[in-house]
Amino acid sequence: MGIREDVYYEGGPHIGDLIINILIGLTVIGLPLTVGAIVRALWLRYRITNRRISVTGGWMGRDRSDIIYTEIVDVKKVPRGIGLWGDMVVTLKDGSRLELRAIPKFREIYDYISEKTATKSAKTTKATSS
Repeated sequence: MGIREDVYYEGGPHIGDLIINILIGLTVIGLPLTVGAIVRALWLRYRITNRRISVTGGWMGRDRSDIIYTEIVDVKKVPRGIGLWGDMVVTLKDGSRLELRAIPKFREIYDYISEKTATKSAKTTKATSS
């Protein structure tokens, strides 16, 4: 029997990111942005649970990154698309960063991750000081 995880968010990038980039792709200069948005829409998936953040992406969805909340040092958010979606950068203890692009409900997800990070770091600090 495995450890139970409660899923907070599971899905792909916001559809508005794809629509705007397809409109930008009508120009020759915007074609790389359009290709990137199409690849994200097809193969990028986020799963945020009470235990970790999982990002599946890359070509054909073959790459997967899992992060537990105790490894997170900092989270930054940037609104895009008139505030309907946004990007987040999660910084880890070893200095590496994970970029989460075009996340729907990014403010709620940011608050959830920040809450989990604060809870986990408070428990870790309390355990080490005892």
